Amino acid sequence: MPETPAQRALTASTLALAVALLALASFLPPLLASTLQSVLRIVVTALALAIGLILHWVFLGVAAGRMERGRAGWVGLSAALFPIGSIAALILLNWYTHDSGEAAPALRHG
Repeated sequence: MPETPAQRALTASTLALAVALLALASFLPPLLASTLQSVLRIVVTALALAIGLILHWVFLGVAAGRMERGRAGWVGLSAALFPIGSIAALILLNWYTHDSGEAAPALRHG
């Protein structure tokens, strides 16, 4: 079964989220000391976090739009409840790509 454009966007969103979470992990206690040793490392890690999050939200919105679902709601869920909301949004949207389109009609866009 060929991959749909929505599935490709969800894959890109998942990879961007993984990059953002790895960058976020660098600021947690086990890795914090090594991250703070260099200003360059702090800047690069912060940029990776910011770019990863932005790309995650952009690709999540693209996937929702390609599935004819409300972009703002899915991106808002992902942003407001980060990181659990991001993971939940990816799982639900991936599930809806395999759905016949009859489940959860209230979540459909206009």
